[in-house]
Amino acid sequence: MTNRKIATGVAHEIPLDLKKTLLASPPALAAWEDITPLARNEWICWVISVKKPETRHQHVARTRDELIEGMRRPCCWTGCPHRK
Repeated sequence: MTNRKIATGVAHEIPLDLKKTLLASPPALAAWEDITPLARNEWICWVISVKKPETRHQHVARTRDELIEGMRRPCCWTGCPHRK
């Protein structure tokens, strides 16, 4: 299941934990595929930028939930520092 190709960001490849979560949620995956590569990059960077595993798990779950709710970028995120 995880070898299925899904869209990535512009500076980051999608991490396995986020990919698995999106593949397990058709509504989140549909939203993911509908946003721009820059927006996907922001979500990916937001997920991988945290230090604690439990925080990362929360970010992955929030990404899924917020995509389903219609959010196109992480709320209150200053943006990916890798694009600046």
